[in-house]
Amino acid sequence: MEESRRERKKRLTRQRITMTAIRLFEEQGYEQTTVAQIAAAADVDPKTFFNYFRSKDEVLFADTEQDYSVLFEAIAERRPEESPGEVLVRMVREYAAHRRPKVPPRKPEELSAVARLALTTPALQAKGLYLLLDLQQRIASELLKAFPGRLDPITAAAMTGSLLGAIQQASVASVQLGRSQDELWEAAEHGLDIAMSGLLSVRLPTEDP
Repeated sequence: MEESRRERKKRLTRQRITMTAIRLFEEQGYEQTTVAQIAAAADVDPKTFFNYFRSKDEVLFADTEQDYSVLFEAIAERRPEESPGEVLVRMVREYAAHRRPKVPPRKPEELSAVARLALTTPALQAKGLYLLLDLQQRIASELLKAFPGRLDPITAAAMTGSLLGAIQQASVASVQLGRSQDELWEAAEHGLDIAMSGLLSVRLPTEDP
């Protein structure tokens, strides 16, 4: 569907707030930057900022939590012939197909700035690690539900950690090298490909009744 004028205005306002916040974080430090400063520099009211983000750290992390239901639905809809590894691979690909068209384009320097902030700011490091661990645990839990009595918790945790770790680290490396957003997607795919050999080696002890 074609984007409406209202939707376009909201998208552009969100982008302006995000880019302004990243610039201020880079220039004067994350801890030293306030929501009021971000709002003033972006030429919006502080209330408008909070219409888009609950806190200043969400400027960097809000998008990471969007549409996670797609991940869990993909696992819940596992096919009878699929192994746990095949379910996880399909989950990632379905999520990518759903999510990537909705991600606003970013230049390499903007991607690098976000990664640099997330990797070097203690508060953001802690937030990023928490979000990653929480997602891994939620996916592992859903995977166990999809294979009741046939997949043990340690194997599910190891599979989930290896998958998300490979994708995340490949993506971070791409950004740190100053590559484009399209190359970031390619790096994530490469991380998935590397993780696949281990994921697909996991075999269940019995067949479905």
